[in-house]
Amino acid sequence: MTTTDIHAPLVHAPIAALIVDGAGVVSWGNAAAAALLAEPDVDALRLSLFFVRFCEDDAETLRQMFDVFFKVPMETRGSWSRQMVLHGADGSRPTVTMTLAPVAGEDGDRAVVYLRNMTREITAERRFTQMFESMPLGVVVVDGKGRIAQANATLSNQFGWKVEEMIGQSIEMLLPERYREAHVDQVASYASTPRSRLMGGDRDVTGLHRNGRELPVEVALTRFESTAQPLYMAIVSDISHRKRSERALQQTNAQLEEFTYVASHDLRSPLRGIADLVSWIREDLEGVELSDDVLHNFDRITQRIERSEQMIDDLLSYARAGVRDSRLQRIDPHELVEEALELTAIPEGFEVDVDVQGGEILAPRAPLSTSLRNLLSNAVKHHGGTEGRIRISMREEGRFSVFAVEDDGQGIAPENEDRIFKLFHRASPKTDGDGVGLAFTRRMINAHGGMVTAQGKGPLGGARFEVHWPRILLRENEDDD
Repeated sequence: MTTTDIHAPLVHAPIAALIVDGAGVVSWGNAAAAALLAEPDVDALRLSLFFVRFCEDDAETLRQMFDVFFKVPMETRGSWSRQMVLHGADGSRPTVTMTLAPVAGEDGDRAVVYLRNMTREITAERRFTQMFESMPLGVVVVDGKGRIAQANATLSNQFGWKVEEMIGQSIEMLLPERYREAHVDQVASYASTPRSRLMGGDRDVTGLHRNGRELPVEVALTRFESTAQPLYMAIVSDISHRKRSERALQQTNAQLEEFTYVASHDLRSPLRGIADLVSWIREDLEGVELSDDVLHNFDRITQRIERSEQMIDDLLSYARAGVRDSRLQRIDPHELVEEALELTAIPEGFEVDVDVQGGEILAPRAPLSTSLRNLLSNAVKHHGGTEGRIRISMREEGRFSVFAVEDDGQGIAPENEDRIFKLFHRASPKTDGDGVGLAFTRRMINAHGGMVTAQGKGPLGGARFEVHWPRILLRENEDDD
């Protein structure tokens, strides 16, 4: 075989290749080898000593391997590989996989050295390992037979097992006994058509702690790329805290609603009794000339009874506002704003600016529309003048549609910006109302995964309210399905 025949297939190979003899002297190298060794061109490789490209210990190991390789008969030589660190001429230290192979058709005094740069793969592997171990969520890799191949420290803490105790064990060790038989079929089904998805679908998913305690979890499944065997990765979130919070909130809402219904019933009866007594007294005094003060006091009693009844109705509305409306529909924000303006009694002396920039929202219409109407009505009520300017706008910000209602009125004192959302707090004693409106609005918005904030002095000079309403729903803001 001629020199040209040996070099031809290697000249343009994407992998570094060198022709060396038993003493490690390089007789030829391709462009990829020159680039890997940081030499200016391939001519610089010729007659150089291959062993000096490595540290002293690795160089001695290579000499011994070369001695063994070249001493055995040509027909019994097989290729072998080893991972080492090269010393480039520019000071670089790439990690390479070196493969020594015989040259077909030669008399045996030369061999081919292939060098594959592994730096990117090793760096990527290290980065993955760092991310895998530092993930705040539990991560477990499972093989095709359902055995745990890898797990991180977070999963270990979640389930109480040491990582080394889980490796090689069936993933079913993390499942309650009642789920294990069905889980075998579920694993087989997922392996046949693997895709990234949440595990469980319309049912709760429960894990088993080492101490026997069950914990609610959310599990995201995906195929884990591997050339050796099929692997699957599960990301496990312990949602115990969230479930406890949900149960506590449900209990609080239920208790509040029960209290409100009982209180409304117990309060309405004496109010009706007082109203009847006032009516009877006025009937008994019919024909009697009463002073203006007495008549005025009768009117005040009637007004206060009506206000108390309205407060009871508002309390009932406040209790119901904590229940989320699950009837979603696509809403055009332009139409929504126009509807809110049409249904709000805005005096003729007020100028209204509208600036809506955003697309459709998937949301329950009633609570969003009610919230905007309440804020518009509030802007008029607490403006402090008979003429003014109101602006309602909408923009998209992340996963939220942000509605803003602002005015050029008297604004809100800094110490009241959060207090005005408290139940029965009135922004001004000069205005009508019982201080439930803003508390009701915030409770309704929060129940649907949004939030409302107040700014005492906005761009127009008066109060500015912002409603962040989710246009992209997260799982915890959705129904149980």
